[in-house]
Amino acid sequence: MELVTHLVNDTVEFYKWSLTIADKRVENWPMMASPSPTLAISCLYLIFLWAGPRYMQDRQPFTLRKTLIVYNFSMVVLNFYIAKELLLASRAAGYSYLCQPVNYSNDVNEVRIASALWWYYISKGVEFLDTVFFILRKKFNQVSFLHVYHHCTMFILWWIGIKWVPGGQSFFGATINSSIHVLMYGYYGLAALGPHVQKYLWWKKYLTIIQMIQFHVTIGHAGYSLYTGCPFPCWMQWALIGYAVTFIVLFANFYYHAYRRKPSQKGCKPEANGTSAVTNGHSNMEEVEENGKKQKKGRAKRE
Repeated sequence: MELVTHLVNDTVEFYKWSLTIADKRVENWPMMASPSPTLAISCLYLIFLWAGPRYMQDRQPFTLRKTLIVYNFSMVVLNFYIAKELLLASRAAGYSYLCQPVNYSNDVNEVRIASALWWYYISKGVEFLDTVFFILRKKFNQVSFLHVYHHCTMFILWWIGIKWVPGGQSFFGATINSSIHVLMYGYYGLAALGPHVQKYLWWKKYLTIIQMIQFHVTIGHAGYSLYTGCPFPCWMQWALIGYAVTFIVLFANFYYHAYRRKPSQKGCKPEANGTSAVTNGHSNMEEVEENGKKQKKGRAKRE
């Protein structure tokens, strides 16, 4: 018990010390004063993962078609805004794509970059709705380990990123990822429009490939910075490398089962809100169930 007490005290003291080197520009921004809101939302997400399927077990699935269309295209707009802001502001600030230290000044372009990264962090919290929609539609098999791991860790880790390094090389990965999310949620939104559009969506496989390329680029970029001694926090570079490696392993496993291994079913089609192999680790082996068709337990609930 004494060991646990010492561990807790040391953790608290370390956190207090870390606040002395946190970015003062963001401390009064929404959600940034304390990790409590981020941790609370993440805990509620995990509770819903447990309680949601039990609640829906004996209930008919919701269709949520209109909701999915609005949600997915709204995410396209949000991610496009983030990517655009990061790209334009980094160019205006004269950022290097190979080595860029964090500038904690109140320069208009630096604050613009920090603000765009804050919106990127917020978008990771909004993405929890991906899981909520899957569970309400009783797509329980879509809530894979990769899906949950991605959503839960990204929201928490980017709170840390915004708190301490909302600028510099942090813009690099966020720009790439938000750009990919424009394509990803665009795919989801088009798939939600129905079968008359889904038949033209042949490119979901390549979204997964682009994602895996992204992780390799992240490792190469962080490794180059470490090798050249770039004055960007080493702890974040190593964290990025380790995190990217986990995604490469998980996505490679997913890619193999989704596209390389012979499927057990034939005639699989794309599904609304992207039951495809992209960031969220959705399977592509499930049949479309739009507008309540082919439900095992009656018609799906309308919105």
